[in-house]
Amino acid sequence: MSISGDRNILQAIGKTSLVQLRNVIPPDCGKVFAKLEWENPTGSMKDRSAQAMVSRAEEDGRLRPGDTIVEYTGGSTGTSLALVCVAKGYRLHIVTSDAFSQEKLDHMSALGAELTLVASEGGLTTKQLILDMINTAKEVAQAPRTYWTDQLNNYDSIAGYYPLAEEIWNQTGGGVDAFVQCVGTAASSRGVATVLKRYKPNIKIVVVEPAESAVLLGGQAGPHKIEGVGIGYTPPLWEPRLVDEIVSVTTADARDMARRLAREEALFAGTSSGANVVAAIRVAKQLGRDAQVVTLMVDSGLKYLSTDVYGKIKNR
Repeated sequence: MSISGDRNILQAIGKTSLVQLRNVIPPDCGKVFAKLEWENPTGSMKDRSAQAMVSRAEEDGRLRPGDTIVEYTGGSTGTSLALVCVAKGYRLHIVTSDAFSQEKLDHMSALGAELTLVASEGGLTTKQLILDMINTAKEVAQAPRTYWTDQLNNYDSIAGYYPLAEEIWNQTGGGVDAFVQCVGTAASSRGVATVLKRYKPNIKIVVVEPAESAVLLGGQAGPHKIEGVGIGYTPPLWEPRLVDEIVSVTTADARDMARRLAREEALFAGTSSGANVVAAIRVAKQLGRDAQVVTLMVDSGLKYLSTDVYGKIKNR
């Protein structure tokens, strides 16, 4: 039997599994389902946005053969861009930091990305770190034949999550009552909400941010350790009209839930996924036993083995 069509690595993006959580869900609570976004090729949902940012820039001529792509990133977007760049033949220059896991830095390097590291304050994600990374990327992007994807301001990334919403709608048979997702760039929550609210206007869209830096709730920016989210200010892609509730989750609670997911559900995920589940349980309690709440396993726990999420756990 012959295999038809172009079957390169980019064809493996999307169509991820949806599973029901059981052991971490308390009684008198609605059903909580998790979309396993680590099934994407780099182990992250960011493969979806990276593919959209590159392909749309190619289509309108902003990105041309032989150009170098530049981006600032905590690691997951950079790894996803590295995957796309390998597949499409672009060079990639990434601005990142020691605040993010060594696994993410190594993964980007392994895929051929050139890295520039910006020093952090004790390994913490802060508003100043994000601004320093952005300014460094802006300087790098001044070189000839470069295209700066600039993910925090790139509307193309939103469309990368439209297929994710379609998958959620189809996998739940239209029965999804709420969608819960952490906010980094806000592209994923906005992209999914845009589609799901077209199908079901009364669906509840809940976004999650670190309690230590709950700026969307009107709090002060502060350092935290939930990688990839909570940039310390309102992201430019934020669209409050699509959001019904904002929930804050502490780094400690997110970390603890990530560990519980591994040990009780056999779901090996990062800290933002732990935060998602903490928030999804709160929403499922509010909506009652008949509710169906969907959230994301944003990325794989393999990206965090050297961190205090998993790397320092002692056997008990």
